[in-house]
Amino acid sequence: MSAREAVAAVTGSFTEHRPAARPAPPDGPLGWSGYAESRARASARTGEEESVLYGTAVVGDRECVLVSFEFGFLGGSLGGHTGDRLEAAYALARERRLPLVSLIATGGSRMQEGMIALIQLQRVARASALLRAAGLPQIAVVRDPTTGGGWATLGAGADVVLALPGAQIGFAGSRVRPPDADPYAYTAEGQWAAGQVDAVVPPDELPRTLGRWLSVLTVTGPAAAAPVPEALSDAELPATGWDAVEQARSPARPRAGAYLDAYFAYRLPLHGDRCGGTDPGMLCGMGMRDGRPVAYAAQCGTATRPAGYRTAARVIRLAGRLGIPVLTLVDTPGAANDAEAEREGAGAAIAEVFAAVAAAGVPVTTLVIGEGGSGGALALAAPGNTHVTADSYFSVIAPELAAAILKRGPEEVRATAGQLRLRPQDLVDLGVARSVVGHAGPR
Repeated sequence: MSAREAVAAVTGSFTEHRPAARPAPPDGPLGWSGYAESRARASARTGEEESVLYGTAVVGDRECVLVSFEFGFLGGSLGGHTGDRLEAAYALARERRLPLVSLIATGGSRMQEGMIALIQLQRVARASALLRAAGLPQIAVVRDPTTGGGWATLGAGADVVLALPGAQIGFAGSRVRPPDADPYAYTAEGQWAAGQVDAVVPPDELPRTLGRWLSVLTVTGPAAAAPVPEALSDAELPATGWDAVEQARSPARPRAGAYLDAYFAYRLPLHGDRCGGTDPGMLCGMGMRDGRPVAYAAQCGTATRPAGYRTAARVIRLAGRLGIPVLTLVDTPGAANDAEAEREGAGAAIAEVFAAVAAAGVPVTTLVIGEGGSGGALALAAPGNTHVTADSYFSVIAPELAAAILKRGPEEVRATAGQLRLRPQDLVDLGVARSVVGHAGPR
């Protein structure tokens, strides 16, 4: 796809902008012999003056600044004039308070401009940071190929990263990576598996997906607290602590996916921790509830991995920056405690979530829907705005582990559960939870 074909694939409304012309030597800052002729051939072949174009557009029903790369123009490479256009696009987004969407296809920095080309990445990074500080979102659509500095700035640096199926994606382009490198690692699907891409989106679904993302990321007015979800089961309050544990551990109990499906008109995933890790036991993203966006981080009943906590922290920080309220669903026996989890930084990852919730700057609402096991569960719980279902519990630690720490035998586990006062009604009495939620909402 050419740059303009990529634009036409997502919108029929595009108004191109151009920065003020800046004179440059014909053969570029390095006086590279034949560079002027190469540019002229690229322009004749593509009809473009540079490797990127930008302007304003309407995608779905939301206005944005749209950037599109022309790979046919010297491999979509970044040179000095490319930097001018990218910087101008970010400035336009700040000036008009619009989100920025990048349709990327690039091989990286332009060899014929040497270090002058490379330092354009600093210009892009600075412009991106200013847009982020202004509270405006950035979405990248990664086309084929996207490598080098274009991936490491506009692509991987975006708040939401969408990729087209089969696209080549990676910091190392095909001509510079090791000859024995696994090719899958450099694909859209491989980058998704590694938590670097939020979704792989077929071309025919891209306009709708982009429109939805722009809707949930574009906030008007102050952030009101996310409504507390209704309980999805008709469980009664447990008589004993052990009854509470058994209800929370029941395989028939509703899980996070069911709660999220019931809560949102639609939801969009934010996938991976951007550090090479994913956790299928932590669902994160943003969705639309009664016409308003809500971010979510939801545990799925498994021991949460460090990547899950880092993904949750990423989402909560993004929501705080954009003014979007947060819903968290707590359901875990605790943080993963195997040796691999320790090597992956379990403590630091949990600390990230505690800090993200504490510094959110937007209302955070929590519902405990199953097991609330120790600090691995508490990290996602909103101080002063945590609610519980009748088939949940919250405890300083699981009763079996508490008994082991206290040097009690297995026969004392049930009694220990009672002593921990972990039942939903106990949590309300202790002031840990605000309410026990039923089908009709909090009570």
